[in-house]
Amino acid sequence: MNSSKNEFFETQVLGHPSGLFVLFFTEMWERFSFYGMRALLVLFLVSALGIGGWDWPRENALALYGTYLALLYLTPIIGGTLADKYLGNRRAIIIGAVIMTLGHASMAIESNPFFLYLGLGLLVIGTGFFKPNMSSFISILYKDFPEKKDGAYTIFYMGVNAGAFLGIMLCGYLGEILGWSWGFGLAGIFMLLGLLQFTFAQGIFGDIGKKPNKIDKTIETDDHTEIEDKLNPFTLIDKILIVIVSITGLTWVINDPLSKIGDTNFLEFWGTDYSGHTIIVTLILFIYLLGSRILRYSPITRDKMLAVVVFAFFIIFFWASFEQAGGSMSIFAKDYTSRILSGSSALIFNIIDIIITVVPIGIITWVLFLLFKQTFKKYFISNLILAFSFILIWGIVIWKIYNNFNTYSYEITYQTYHLNEDDKKTFTITSETIIPENAIVSEKSTVIRSSNDFVKNDKISIIDIDKKGVNFKYLTTEQAELISTNIPASINQKKENEIEIPATWFLILNSLFIIAFAPLFSKWWESKYNPKPANKYAIGLFFLGIGFAFLAYGASGIPQGAKTASVSIIWLIMAYLFHTLGELCVSPVGLSYVSKLVPARMIAFMFGVWYLALAIGNKTSGKMGSMIDDITAKYDISTFFLIFTFVPIIIGVIALLMNPVLKKLMHGVK
Repeated sequence: MNSSKNEFFETQVLGHPSGLFVLFFTEMWERFSFYGMRALLVLFLVSALGIGGWDWPRENALALYGTYLALLYLTPIIGGTLADKYLGNRRAIIIGAVIMTLGHASMAIESNPFFLYLGLGLLVIGTGFFKPNMSSFISILYKDFPEKKDGAYTIFYMGVNAGAFLGIMLCGYLGEILGWSWGFGLAGIFMLLGLLQFTFAQGIFGDIGKKPNKIDKTIETDDHTEIEDKLNPFTLIDKILIVIVSITGLTWVINDPLSKIGDTNFLEFWGTDYSGHTIIVTLILFIYLLGSRILRYSPITRDKMLAVVVFAFFIIFFWASFEQAGGSMSIFAKDYTSRILSGSSALIFNIIDIIITVVPIGIITWVLFLLFKQTFKKYFISNLILAFSFILIWGIVIWKIYNNFNTYSYEITYQTYHLNEDDKKTFTITSETIIPENAIVSEKSTVIRSSNDFVKNDKISIIDIDKKGVNFKYLTTEQAELISTNIPASINQKKENEIEIPATWFLILNSLFIIAFAPLFSKWWESKYNPKPANKYAIGLFFLGIGFAFLAYGASGIPQGAKTASVSIIWLIMAYLFHTLGELCVSPVGLSYVSKLVPARMIAFMFGVWYLALAIGNKTSGKMGSMIDDITAKYDISTFFLIFTFVPIIIGVIALLMNPVLKKLMHGVK
């Protein structure tokens, strides 16, 4: 082992090298910026012009958002290849972080469409350099300590989710309360701080990651000896297929929002839309390309790559179910869950909300303190930047708590109309509405939150934020004058001790549970009770199925075709808990096994392929989740969640049965 590696493992924090926590905090701030921006993007696009949004239809906003996410998963293949062959991991990480910082800065000028599109483009390019190389850098650092990789990736994954937790909570809060630029700008600030912290602490890694990963051409055999590996250069057919797959894949991804937003469909010929045909052919060609290349490797490398493909197969099914959190589970939270709390329940929730806000930040601050003790003198500037970051975080959190305790809930009424007694469709009356003759006018009530101190019968203006008649926001007099669709309303009563839990609040539970349980799982993976690889996937899939079983049971009393209900929040909380336990068995462990099985010279590229599997899982999730209305109408919503109970459990059983095959393919890798 060389001296640089000795330096990396010289100082310890929580049983791991201090350098791992430099990567932990770098990744945490990058994920803070990513999830913080993601929490705001669609909401910003669909919000009214008068409150800073673009007033897009939801379909258009979701199309752009989906394309953005798809490109984020595709560019890591390119960034990983460039790092493997030319740049090295550290240079690629810094290049990616610089480009993403510029992207966030551009998005802070969100009122100008050019800067928003430029920002999204820069974030896609920057992520391509940053994402695969952070994951593969850990693999290289732990090359001589493979038994510690699972634990290291679990700690790293805790940083990912700590950033997601803080980003969703703080960027989303500032964006909605103070304005979109505040939220987008905060994401950019912490991306910059993460970049600076990593740059000034690079010395802790020695020379590791400075050079491309193409030097090491050896592979490890079953008895852990290293032999020369057979290289597999790209053939002319490979290159042609890569060009075809890249062009058709990108065209399909970009065409989706263009066909909705710009009314331009590149895949429509002679009146027929060939979008579905295009993506199917593209996937078939990609599978052929990947399979043909794997078969041309030496037997040991071929087997290990096949093991990665099997794990990717499991991960597709896992994420296809898990990512219901952003779709059908959010619908369940909004429309089928009792989120109104009053009296002591409201007080208890407020206290719990403070605890789950403060405690995770306290834990991460404690980790920062432990890192300070080991590295403060040697890497003073980097630690100073980290200290400033956390002072800023604590300041925003304290302000958030203060603002929440000085914000009140009000029951308000506003007017709607429908055309006749038989017509159940209602229309909200805005300041520009011309009510048809003979229309039947009625009143509806809703709840808003505001820091203003209103009294009964005060006249105010509100706006329907997401155009679904559910989420309303108070408008100041100045804002109302700018928005033609403002809705006149009247204060009915101040709800002294009643709150409504936001539907998005449940999304932070995943990150919260990961912060809580990641250290325990890290210790489990390093103990003598560490399960075999296939068993870890099976356990994760079983946990996922159990989480959906809670939802299916909680929804069992909801009748067929029901559009709303009021079941206990405990079922969602239990679902998120078990889904998180499943994620800890699958996702960080998957990253670890990719790093162990793939030759070092192409590690970043294969991480790019791994993220492509995640992209397929996410796309499948959207397709499956879109069936919720049809299944609820034909059967009930409990049946919908039962599907996601049985599918992961069946795939988990397959994982258990494949354990002997995977053991043989992995050639002694544990």
